[in-house]
Amino acid sequence: MTDRATARAAKSALAARLAADPGIAAVGLSRQDTEYVVRVDLTDARAGVRVPHDVDGVRVVTHVIGTVRPL
Repeated sequence: MTDRATARAAKSALAARLAADPGIAAVGLSRQDTEYVVRVDLTDARAGVRVPHDVDGVRVVTHVIGTVRPL
């Protein structure tokens, strides 16, 4: 089981690694079942190939949210 502190550290590391990627909209934390995971929101599904399946033992999940536009 991954605790929140471990997941936060993994999130920070992954966010820094993906910061310049135009296909990434956001990097955050999410709960799935009894553990925390790093959630990566994608603007383009093709960007998912550049996202690792785990970071420092913390599982990474992706969600395609599409293009982000201002209201």
